[in-house]
Amino acid sequence: MSSFKTTEGMAHRKKSKRKHLVHLFLLPAVLLYGVFQLYPLISAAFNSLYSFNGFDKNQFIGLQNFITLFKEKPYNTFFFNAFQHNWIYFFVTVLTQLAISLLLALIIHSKIKGKEFFKSVFFLPKLLSVIVIGFLFSLILNPTRGALNSLLDGMGLEFLTRPWLGSMDTALFSVIFVDSWASIGFSMLIFLAGLQAIEPEIFEAARIDGANPLTILTRITVPMLGPSLMIMTVLVFIGSFETFEYVFAMQGSTGGPYYSTDVLTTFFYRLAFGTVDGGQSIGVGSAIAVVLFLIIGLATSTILFVFKRKDFER
Repeated sequence: MSSFKTTEGMAHRKKSKRKHLVHLFLLPAVLLYGVFQLYPLISAAFNSLYSFNGFDKNQFIGLQNFITLFKEKPYNTFFFNAFQHNWIYFFVTVLTQLAISLLLALIIHSKIKGKEFFKSVFFLPKLLSVIVIGFLFSLILNPTRGALNSLLDGMGLEFLTRPWLGSMDTALFSVIFVDSWASIGFSMLIFLAGLQAIEPEIFEAARIDGANPLTILTRITVPMLGPSLMIMTVLVFIGSFETFEYVFAMQGSTGGPYYSTDVLTTFFYRLAFGTVDGGQSIGVGSAIAVVLFLIIGLATSTILFVFKRKDFER
């Protein structure tokens, strides 16, 4: 009996030691998350309730920064303009990036040679620096010496040439295209993982029953890719509303031309870093950060709820 208690005590001590080790290994991650995620969020929420004189807090003003953001010009004009662009960013990205990446995943999942090569090639842009990609495409889309307009000229399609980044009609869509091009490889891998999780016997049974490829795609493949679609829709939404790097790299902090590519993060950048009103708009910039957090949180919860109601996971 005593030996049993001794053995049980040793097992308990080992289990407790393993638990402490797990906590020890998790501590750096928790500290990094707290410093780089929680602290900025809490700080922004706190700063949104104050007025600023330069970079120093002036006085507590409650929700006045939010009222300024939504009701006072030019803040409300810039906010709703950028907010609209974020929604355009999301819808265009969903329709293009997810559709193309799903198509590529289906092709690679089929019995073609060189699967690993194609996976590496499609994923490669994700590994490149945003600055490098932005600069490269700024050269490609140059209206006078750019490769795209030169190619269109050479093919006799001069009527299609545009100042892609210099026109208010095409600038935002050009930036979205570049962002989508760089992210397609990641989306493709998510869909490919979802395809590989589907039992091959399901497809074989459908073929035996006489289902054609289109029926298999719409009635079996897409519904069973529900978890992957849900993940990618959430990630695309978050990415569309947090987008900053490509707009900044290709169009600058003002989202030119004439704010036609301005998004909430570039508007926040101009306010929070003192390029408007000599730094007195830091409180309004913090209000944008809080609003952006609420938008992403509510929209993500809604997307998850809709997908679960659709019961795609069954």
